[in-house]
Amino acid sequence: MRTPSGNPVSDKRTPLLFAFALVGVGLLAAVYYTPIWWVSLTAPNYPPEAFPDGVRIHFHLNGVFNGCRKIGKTEITEEQALDCVHEMDTINHYIGMYPIAAGGVTERAFSPFLMSLLGVMLIGFVTPWVRVRLIVMGLGFIGILVWMGLTYYGEGGLRFRDTGYLTALVTALDQDVGEVREERRMSAGEALLARLKAEMAAVEGQQPAKPEAAAEQPEKAHLITDLRSTFEKSQERRPVSERLDWTGSGAQAMQWHYETSLGRYFNDPARIAPMGRAMSIAGHVMFWGLIAAMLLLLWGARRSGGPLYWLMILVPIALPLFFVIDYAAWLWWYGHNLNDMGAFTVKPFMPTVFGKGKVAQFSTHSYPYIGFGLMLLFSAVLAVAALLRRRQLRETRGC
Repeated sequence: MRTPSGNPVSDKRTPLLFAFALVGVGLLAAVYYTPIWWVSLTAPNYPPEAFPDGVRIHFHLNGVFNGCRKIGKTEITEEQALDCVHEMDTINHYIGMYPIAAGGVTERAFSPFLMSLLGVMLIGFVTPWVRVRLIVMGLGFIGILVWMGLTYYGEGGLRFRDTGYLTALVTALDQDVGEVREERRMSAGEALLARLKAEMAAVEGQQPAKPEAAAEQPEKAHLITDLRSTFEKSQERRPVSERLDWTGSGAQAMQWHYETSLGRYFNDPARIAPMGRAMSIAGHVMFWGLIAAMLLLLWGARRSGGPLYWLMILVPIALPLFFVIDYAAWLWWYGHNLNDMGAFTVKPFMPTVFGKGKVAQFSTHSYPYIGFGLMLLFSAVLAVAALLRRRQLRETRGC
């Protein structure tokens, strides 16, 4: 049946479509917080007794995280697991490869907004009433836009980021997230005195007092403080005329962190500075490109049918494909943009995307993980929803 305006009405399949949409949104949230892919390096100098999974890292949508487990054996005791992100960066830099944090920069920075956009598209697709669809999508897009604008361009925008993203930024610079880096904010004498007091308190069996600056702050505040402290230290090494004040915006943090990551092992400012500016431009393009996409989708949502309407479901369905393409593209970039300052010279190469490979004496392993399985499940759920919606539209238009 059709309404007088020509819009198809809902039928008994509409609640089922909304159920599929809610499941899809839940899977999107799970994907965001779950490791999607894992990579490890194994070699004779990394014995399986100490490195049962090799030097392993996990790729999430919001960053790259340690995949190594803490070893607890009679002959080996670790208080905490080895930071294998740092370990892999150290290994890779010998052949001139940039740190892992130099890849997927804009994708990680905009991942929460992209996932939210997919969620709104999914809800809009299953909504059969055009007016309701436009209202729901419009409100959803406005919410994403405000959130994205405050985060990326607003002063102190990092406070709107999730803790995982900030943790990845901090650990990528080889900082210890578990400690408040108070010594960076003290003079050398003050830091020495603080350590002596803490040691004396420990000897006397007393509980050392926390420094005022390290007093109970949320974890996110600690992470932002760490990033700001490192940023300000980095500015002290620049000419006075080129120094920047900390704003805490996502745009500033992204460009600065990218340049800092590139320069961790290679002091090559003539090459790194243009790369940083290019990444900054890419961030601005991504921001305004998402706004343009929202407007285009709203235009397509004015009717139930047509290419733009079906993009609202086909793009989310293709999420696993987009991830693999983006992942492979960045691996190609790593293997074909080796810095000449590496200790060893190797020819440009394509790192292993899937399966087992070989680089020098290292064996590489690259495989999908739990998050990618959730992505595939997400695509399957959406494919069923798309088929149901297609049948619903055909039948209502045939009435």
